[in-house]
Formats: sequence, C-alpha cells, structure tokens
Amino acid sequence: MTLIKSISGIRGTIGGLPGKGLTPVDIVKFTAAFAHFIKNNSKKDSYKFVVGRDARVSGEMVNNLVTATLVGAGIDVVDLGLSTTPTVEVAVIDLQADGGIIITASHNPKQWNALKLLNSKGEFISAADGEEVLKIADTDSFEFAKVDFIGDYFHDDTYIDKHIQKILQLPLVNVAAIKKAGFRVAVDCVNSTGGLALPKLLKALGVAKIYELYCEPNGVFPHNPEPLPENLEEIAEKVEKSDADLGFVVDPDVDRLAIVCENGEMFGEEYTLVAIADYILKHNNGGNTVSNLSSTRALKEVTEKYGGSHFASAVGEVNVVEMMKQQNAVIGGEGNGGVIYPELHYGRDALVGIALFLSHLAEFGKSCSMLKKQYPLYHISKNKIELSPEVDTRKIIDKMQALYGHQKHSTLDGLKIEFSNDWVHLRRSNTEPIIRIYAESDSLTKADALASKIINDIKAIIKEM
Repeated sequence: MTLIKSISGIRGTIGGLPGKGLTPVDIVKFTAAFAHFIKNNSKKDSYKFVVGRDARVSGEMVNNLVTATLVGAGIDVVDLGLSTTPTVEVAVIDLQADGGIIITASHNPKQWNALKLLNSKGEFISAADGEEVLKIADTDSFEFAKVDFIGDYFHDDTYIDKHIQKILQLPLVNVAAIKKAGFRVAVDCVNSTGGLALPKLLKALGVAKIYELYCEPNGVFPHNPEPLPENLEEIAEKVEKSDADLGFVVDPDVDRLAIVCENGEMFGEEYTLVAIADYILKHNNGGNTVSNLSSTRALKEVTEKYGGSHFASAVGEVNVVEMMKQQNAVIGGEGNGGVIYPELHYGRDALVGIALFLSHLAEFGKSCSMLKKQYPLYHISKNKIELSPEVDTRKIIDKMQALYGHQKHSTLDGLKIEFSNDWVHLRRSNTEPIIRIYAESDSLTKADALASKIINDIKAIIKEM
C-alpha cells in the first residue's frame, strides 16, 4: 500500500493500515486539517466548500467521508457529485466558495485516489499553504464544530452544463465556424466523467457526428488511463476506420487533452498547448505565454512569431499559474496536454481546450494532420534513472551543474541545460531516489542520444562519489 502526503494534497492506494494506504482515517484527518487551515486563515462567520469527484470505483466512498468531515467541521458543502477537475475549479469561483476538494487520482490506475485542494480562487493551494496543511494533519491540530454549528449539505449536479455554457460564451470559441465545418469527432473518456462532459460539449459546439468510446462513467478503466500514445491505439483505429476528422482523449478528471489526427496519428501531447496558443496569439495580436521547463520549445517559437515573450516556470500547475499571473500571459499550460486559459479560469481544462482547438481547426480549413505541420517539429525523450537510497541526488545535480556550467542553464527546478536547439532537464524526485531526465531535439534519435549521454555522465559521477 502507498500513501503520499504532499503540498498539493494526499494520494494513495485504497485500503491497508492507517498511514500506509489511503484509508478512511487518513481521508478524514487530511480533510479536517484543510478545513481547519481555511477557517484559521479567513476568520468568517460561515464557510462554503465545493466538492466533486471523478468516476473511479472508490470515489463515492471517499466523497462521503470528505463531505461528512467538512460538515462536521462547520463548513457548508456544495457537492457536485460526478464532475471534472476544471468544473470544480469553475464552481468555486462561481459560488464564491472558500475552498474546494477534488476527489481524483488523475491518470493513476483504479486502485489510487486522492484529494486535490483548491483555494477560494479555484486554484491549487500554494506550496507554503500545503506545508501548513501537512503540519496541521501531522499534529492533529484541528477540531470539529459543536452541534449547533455543523455545516449544511447541498447537492448540485448542474455545473458541467454551466461550465459548458461559460465556454460557449468565450469570444474566441467560434461556434458558427465549428458548425459550418461539420466535424466528425471520436472521443475516448476512459469510463470516467469525461463521458458526461465531452459529448455534451461537442453537441453544444455543433459537431456533426460523435463517435463515443468508453463514455460510461463507471470507473472501470478499459486501458491505462494516462492519455499517452501507447494507450491510445483503439481510438486511433476508430478515428481512421470511421472516417472521423479527429479524436479527443482525456484523463479521468478531464484536465489533460490528447488529440488524434484523421489518419490515426497522434497530434502529440506537447502540441495540444502549442496549437491552441497559436490560435489565441493570432487573435490577440501576440501576447506572453508560459509553460514549464520540461515542455517543448515549439511554444517559445510560436510565441515569438507573434512578437510575444515566452517564460518557463518550474514543473507543476501551481508554478505555471503563478508565472502566468506575473507575466500577464494570455495562454499557458504544460506539455502533458494541460491547457490553462485565464479568460475562463486559472486551471488546466481539457473542455476549453477542445472548444478552442476546434475553433482553430475550423478557421484553418484543412485537416488536423496539416495543422500539425504548421509547427516546428521537436521530439522529447522521457527517461529516469533509479538510484540506491543512499545516493544523494542533490549532490548529483550539483555535480552535473558544475560539469555543464559552461552551457546556458537554469536551476529554477532541478537543472535544465541548453545546447543551441536541444535541451535536457534533470529533476530529482522528492519521494524516491530517482532522477528524471527529459531531453528534446529535432529528432527522437537525437533526443534519445542526448538523454543517454546525460545518464552516462550521472553513472560516472556516482562511481566517483
């Protein structure tokens, strides 16, 4: 069993001993700690939280524990039931709530679940706030409300529809062009809440034909739920054989978007953000963009084409959002298919990503594969090196910095080294003796070779330690 407590929330495998797996005891403790943190920092007469969950099989059990704990802590709860991560974020803003909890383990397999914590802006809590919540949980420094002050519970299953309406009202969502294009679209919603949201969204956008794969929100994932190419063979075949114009794939909580072209080839998770940014920048006469240090440099090139500036943040949605605000970015996100469009809200949102991408493709007037050819072609090699527990990964990163100090580099998040048009990013895990190594070049062979060289350098360093 596994339980991981981090600044962004708590996640783990269901069951086992308290403190060793994600058990009811751990769920109640962490929820109570977050409730105490919010109440202690706002000092109001009443409090409201929004709660929503993906469709995984443990979701209802976890949801019952979370909502009851919040009510017991004196907080009114608006329970969205089966929902999506971005929908909960939108609802927190719309309802002027004090916080939110999303019950989802994102792309992790069915035995996992997690609590993602939102502040009153519908954004993930900061690192400092996360540390404080962990401290409260570890020391049991929370209390519950007396009987006259317990919270109220409300159920509201209308927010996916409200979320879609907000998307339709965005000026750059071109419903008329989408309808005119008569798109035929396949979707794979991995039997989670995307199955509730994507068909509704596509119908509202005027998509002519929808081919549904795994849209029953029963939590029985038909394949690995992470939207990576190796997990998407079935929808690729569906797109090609059904003569669809493209396919969309989301993860269980619908904050990541992968796209399949009409020929069954992957558009590329890195290029979801690149293409949507191209569309946004074209209609804004430029603007700034943000992605994390491990995302493709293609976004930087597209941004500069329109006269804007691109900024790279540390990995993690909260870091991307923080830098987007600092740099007044018009679009941002992460290279895993995460699109953040601040015109709607500051959170990764596959639904708004779909609407903007279809608007872009409709105005482009050619195929999905032709659109992909408009962008600089780069390939990222993703690797990791597993080390023995006694190895100090910090020292390895420091020695690599000394070795490559003559190259342009950044230590904002681990170590990123740039080599003309290539780069490599080294990040140490906070929970395991692992260093992740991402390398990008204009061919996968070259990216793999660069990653292999860095791995060999690390191995040489370890021998000398």
